[in-house]
Amino acid sequence: MNRPQDAHFPWTLSAQPSFSGGNAVELLRGGDALFPAQIAAIDQARHEVWLATYIFHDDEAGLATADALCRAALRGVRVRVVVDGFGSKSSLAWLRQQLAQAPVALAVFRPIDRWWNWLHPGQLRRLHQKLCVVDSDVAFVGGINIIEDRVDLHHGRTETPRLDFAASLRGAVVRPVEQAVRAVWTRAWLGHDFGDELRALVRSAAPLRRARRLMRRVRMPRASHRAGDPRRLAPVRAAFVLRDNLRQRRTIERAYVNAIRGATTRVDLITPYFYPGQRFRRALKEAAKRGVQVRLLLQGKVDYRIAALAAHALYDELLGHGVQIFEYTPAFLHAKVCVVDNDWATVGSSNIDPLSLLLNLEANVVVQDAGFAGDVVREFDAAIAQSRRVEQPDGKGLRGMLRRALVAWVAYVYLRVAGATGRY
Repeated sequence: MNRPQDAHFPWTLSAQPSFSGGNAVELLRGGDALFPAQIAAIDQARHEVWLATYIFHDDEAGLATADALCRAALRGVRVRVVVDGFGSKSSLAWLRQQLAQAPVALAVFRPIDRWWNWLHPGQLRRLHQKLCVVDSDVAFVGGINIIEDRVDLHHGRTETPRLDFAASLRGAVVRPVEQAVRAVWTRAWLGHDFGDELRALVRSAAPLRRARRLMRRVRMPRASHRAGDPRRLAPVRAAFVLRDNLRQRRTIERAYVNAIRGATTRVDLITPYFYPGQRFRRALKEAAKRGVQVRLLLQGKVDYRIAALAAHALYDELLGHGVQIFEYTPAFLHAKVCVVDNDWATVGSSNIDPLSLLLNLEANVVVQDAGFAGDVVREFDAAIAQSRRVEQPDGKGLRGMLRRALVAWVAYVYLRVAGATGRY
C-alpha cells in the first residue's frame, strides 16, 4: 500500500547497525539452553539484573526464573523486571506474588487491567523484546519468552519443543543492550509512577538537571546513520539493533534488506509470521533472480490462522521468482533468525510482518562472524530436513486474488488504526 506518511521517514535516513568488535556470541536453541544459562548468570550477579520480556508465564520455567531473580535481590543485587501488559496479562497476578518475596522492581509496559486502558491510542504497540543483562557483563537477546518450550498458551502442552533461538553476548555489544532494557523499564515505571516523578521534579532544587537525567534514562541507544565498515573490527563483530517508535522505526528492517541485497550465495530466513513490505519482498526476489539460494522456513503447524493466511497470500509471488519456501511441521515455530552468505546472521524478537517491522518494540543482534553464521546454518539445515517444501502456490485464480486483497486490506486497516507508517 502506498502511504503518504512514509515520505516523512525516508529509507536513507533509517539508522544502520553500529558494530563493535571483540565480542563473544553463542547461539542458544530453545529455553532448554537459554534458561539454565540465564539463571546461572543471575545467580552470579553482584550488582544489577535487568530483564524484559513479552511473556512471563506461570510454569516451571517462569518459577525457576522468578526464584533466581528473588535470590539475587535478597542478597543485595538491584533487580529490575519489565513485562508487557498484554503478553503477560494472564500471569501478572502470579508474577507479582512471586516477586513480592524480595525487593524486585516489576514494571508493566502498557497495562490493560482497566477497560479504559484500551482507549489509549498506542495500545496496539507492544513490548516484544526478550532481553536480560547481568552486571553489564553478559546479555541474552533473542525470541524466547519466559515460558517452557513444550507449553503453548493456546494449545496447551506439546510433546515436541517449539523451535526458537537466543544468543548470549559478552563484550562491547552488551552496553547498548543494557541501555535499551533500562530505557524500556524506565518508560514503563514512569507510566506506573508518573505523578510521584513529576512532583519530585517540581520540588527538586535543580529541576532542569533532574529532567535531563530522566531523559537519558528513557532514551534508547542510538544507532548510526553512517555506520563504519565492520570488517575493520576484530572478531566477533556484533551490533544490537532496535525497532522503536521514534528514531529507529526501520533499523531492523534495513539491516535485513541491506544484507539480502548484498547476498552472493545464500539467504536462509526463519520466521513464524511473514508478511513483509514491498522493499523486503523485492530484495528477496532480486537475490533469487541473480542466483542466490533463498530459502524461507515458515510455520507448518499454525497457531494463528490469520497469520498463516497472510503468509500464504505471498507464496505465489515468491515461488514465481525462485524463492524456496518450507513449512516446519514437527512443532510450533517461534524462531526469528536469518543467515546471509557465510558471515552474516541475526537472532532476535522481530518477525517479518507489520507488527514487528512497524509497531512493536523489538530487538535483534546482528553478528558478522563465520563461526556464528555456521552455527545458524547447521540449525537451519537440520530444521529444513524435518520440513515440508511448498512446491506449488495455493493462491492462483480469483480465489487467490481475493485472498491477497483481503490480507492487504486487513493489514492496511490495522496499521491505520495503530497510527503506523509504512508501505505494505
